[in-house]
Amino acid sequence: MAVVGLLVCAAGPVRADQDLVVKKNCLACHQIDKRKYGPNFKEIAAKYADKKNAVDVLAKKIRQGGTGVWGADVMPPQPQVSAAEARTLATYVLSLK
Repeated sequence: MAVVGLLVCAAGPVRADQDLVVKKNCLACHQIDKRKYGPNFKEIAAKYADKKNAVDVLAKKIRQGGTGVWGADVMPPQPQVSAAEARTLATYVLSLK
């Protein structure tokens, strides 16, 4: 019985992060495991897996945008995403490796 409670609690934050991905329209350019316009989330997670400051780097890229990391792909700035939301999104993406 305790295991079921733990699984439900553990699934809660992941679901919330998936909801934020939808709410902030990340899926317009990204998918979890297939390429759309930008790299998929699993590619991003793999590329940044060994960086100690990966959450900070990705959160900054989400809010400020960037280019050159994935060839010609451009990440437009997302100023409508708060700093806290950007960290949540970055943490979620990095969890998908």
